[in-house]
Amino acid sequence: MLELNDRFLIKICGLSTAATMEAALDAGADMVGLVFHRKSPRSVSHATAAALALQALGRAQSVALVVDCDLDVAAALAATVKPDWFQLHGSESPTVVGQMQKITGARQMKVLGVGSKDDLAAFADHAAVADRMMLDAKAPKDAAYPGGHGVPFDWAILAALGVGRPFMLAGGLTPDNVAGAIHAMQALGVRLCGVDVSSGVESAPGVKDIGKIKAFVQAARAAATGA
Repeated sequence: MLELNDRFLIKICGLSTAATMEAALDAGADMVGLVFHRKSPRSVSHATAAALALQALGRAQSVALVVDCDLDVAAALAATVKPDWFQLHGSESPTVVGQMQKITGARQMKVLGVGSKDDLAAFADHAAVADRMMLDAKAPKDAAYPGGHGVPFDWAILAALGVGRPFMLAGGLTPDNVAGAIHAMQALGVRLCGVDVSSGVESAPGVKDIGKIKAFVQAARAAATGA
């Protein structure tokens, strides 16, 4: 696996074509996400995902995004796509996170949807098991899929985390607001280790915009490094 050590991580999620994957890699994305949730406009087949993961090999870490995935399906994904990470974007318990680690042999990133401080109550239990945590905007109650809705949450909520385990931030990030989000986390004193974007670099749901991908990576990298 390509190791990134302490580098601030920039993840482009929901990639579905060779051209947009190449754009993300050329821009300097550290992680690239492939969505396996049929209701999402960004969903890809196992065959397409395998080709895209191979394209990213040695250049960025590949991430398979799943939602309450059956363990047998996860094992099949691990065998065919060979992602570096699984991003668990459903209601998976810490026990399931551990099972996914054993079955897939990949690292596990657990996502928590945040709408209020109460949603952070599960952070510690999941962080004790998951290899990484991601905090995303909580999806609307009637949403067909849990992420990629383009609406940020109140970042001030995250002050309740203190200086605990590091996490990645998602939810409504765009090339225009990602620097502000990073600076907000720095002001709160929390341990932000990366950012994730999907709909914020699209021209339409599921259609990635190459110019926006480049602009997002540039803005995030500059804000994270103080350039």
